[in-house]
Amino acid sequence: MAATIYLHWTATGYDWIRPGHYHVIIGGDGRVHRLHATSVDLPAHTWARNSNAVALSCACMGGQPDPWTLPPTPAQLESLCAETAAIATSWGWSASDITIQRVMTHAEAASNKDGRVMHDNYGPVVWGGTGERWDLLQLEKNGPLDGGEQLRRRIRELMAGGTSQTPSPSTDRLIFKSNTTIQARGEALDVAIDSEGRSWALAADLLERYAIPHAWDANQRRILIGALDVAPTYRDDSVQASVGWPLFTMTLQTGNAPVILTGVVRPSEAKDRAWCRVLEFAEEFGISVSYEPFTLLQRRGG
Repeated sequence: MAATIYLHWTATGYDWIRPGHYHVIIGGDGRVHRLHATSVDLPAHTWARNSNAVALSCACMGGQPDPWTLPPTPAQLESLCAETAAIATSWGWSASDITIQRVMTHAEAASNKDGRVMHDNYGPVVWGGTGERWDLLQLEKNGPLDGGEQLRRRIRELMAGGTSQTPSPSTDRLIFKSNTTIQARGEALDVAIDSEGRSWALAADLLERYAIPHAWDANQRRILIGALDVAPTYRDDSVQASVGWPLFTMTLQTGNAPVILTGVVRPSEAKDRAWCRVLEFAEEFGISVSYEPFTLLQRRGG
């Protein structure tokens, strides 16, 4: 059976970003935080439905006593649909595959709206449930009770190349202006400089320079890291789809495959290659850095 994508809200503030619960959390500003590889199961996002499933969640609806004082923002819903469309496309799905059987809100899942009776009905009271979970039943306060279908329609439009009711993320590509070299572990390393002055390098070059075991997973467009001494920081400024290039993730090769960083895939004469920001790589892997000129030193950890 094909995997199911479940859409949630966290019932928290807009800046609640924590690994372990969801594969992806979207902050109030619409930034996408990829926390776990979508190829692994997480244990606690959708009751009795955590196997063969991916969970995306908007950090919102944590207002007290009225959750609607922190509603899903337009930017969050835009990113939620775009990220779902990107995952579905990476799995080979088409727009016609975006049905309630494959993409559901937690409200719909809690009420077994896909026709699979996986548990008792703990969904919205209006659907005969206990009201314990009603994620994305509505997308705005006092809005219609068809949040799931609204989201699926927008996802289908994105996948079909159409336009949804809100603008899709920018497709203007991040510009790489020049190429140069820096010193990394005492030897020259080729880097590209983007329009904001940041250095990028081939992920494979960095990993090989620091003898970090890794493997490329083409099916999931990710690099698996075999090191045991890496603790992802889940940084707020991770690379977003708005850079306009296809993305890849670098994940630890452990049970829940936490994401270390996100980079871009750029074409070359031989084949597409994965690039990542050099400073981010250094910070995630505990590599000492000096400046003027920018130099990577030894990997010390911590």
